[in-house]
Amino acid sequence: MTSAEGDRLLEMLAALANPHRLRIVAALHARGRVYVSQLARELGISRPLLHLHLRKLEDAGLVRSEHALSPDGKALNYFEAAPFHIALTPAAIAGAVRSLSAPEKKPDP
Repeated sequence: MTSAEGDRLLEMLAALANPHRLRIVAALHARGRVYVSQLARELGISRPLLHLHLRKLEDAGLVRSEHALSPDGKALNYFEAAPFHIALTPAAIAGAVRSLSAPEKKPDP
């Protein structure tokens, strides 16, 4: 593992540790490229809440976005699931631990 792989694994797992985000990834996997308003309607959540979750998933590299114009000239933000594979085995976790960044030290009170 490279020095950033442990940190990346933690970021991906943290992003997936939310039921809304799991539903988002599942919906994008099933539907392919979808614009935000349509995805919000399908999932029954507000666009601001959806954007919050999509940002977390995108930062973790689990989804990707693209801006495009609709036929009537409206700007649309499309999202799709990014290809990823997470293998959680004891050996993979041990390798990830060896590559973690040093934890930030908090100042003593």
